Amino acid sequence: MLEARSVTKYYSAIPAVRGVSFSLKPGGVLGLLGPNGSGKSTTVSILAGLLEPSGGTVHLDGEDVRYDLLRYKAQIGYVPEEAVLYTYLTGPEYLSLVGQLRGLEPRALQARIDGFLTLFNLADDVQAPLSAYSKGMRQKILISAALLHNPAIVILDEPNSGLDVTTTLVLRSLVQTLAAEGRMIVYSSHVLESVEKVATDVIILNDGRVVAHDSVSRLRDLLELPSLEQVFRQLVIETDIDRVAKDLAAVMRL
Repeated sequence: MLEARSVTKYYSAIPAVRGVSFSLKPGGVLGLLGPNGSGKSTTVSILAGLLEPSGGTVHLDGEDVRYDLLRYKAQIGYVPEEAVLYTYLTGPEYLSLVGQLRGLEPRALQARIDGFLTLFNLADDVQAPLSAYSKGMRQKILISAALLHNPAIVILDEPNSGLDVTTTLVLRSLVQTLAAEGRMIVYSSHVLESVEKVATDVIILNDGRVVAHDSVSRLRDLLELPSLEQVFRQLVIETDIDRVAKDLAAVMRL
């Protein structure tokens, strides 16, 4: 089980995350939602072991991950929000580099690389450098790199970025498949519909704090709202969205 216990993060004296707590069991998909500046990206970075919390702890199976951070990171597959790649490498070269750093046996690594490239329809681009890839193609490489070592914990930060509709649906089904196999998945996204389709539980952050934490269906029932988008609007958004949209359209006609 993955747990965050009163996780807090300060940048200088400014709090970015304030006392975030949750637990995620094998087979669970935790949806992480929040507006810009809510602390969502900071929380994801802490869970991925990239940031040290100012307070609180992250535990895996009851143990503080700081005591053996390398072992913890070895169990994580992480898709970052921004696709930062070595663009002078080809797709297979990049995946080979990641696999070797993960300590994968060469034959198994090659089989997995071939499989990912084929299933993500990248097999015809194996000679091209990543600099020639589209945003969606790079995103497929990032997802492949995150899953190469068969991780127990999968952390996805805006994983649909740049993906076409078909691949988005494939990714959604893949998340459900991995959860059914007993993996723990954190799914952070601005796309409420994607979170609603895959998450077993949802955390909504605002101003660094947890303002809601429950299953999607229970949040809808408690607030008597038909969708996660309506829940999000009620809990987080103070702006009259429809009014702003109409005003923007009016500005276009000036």
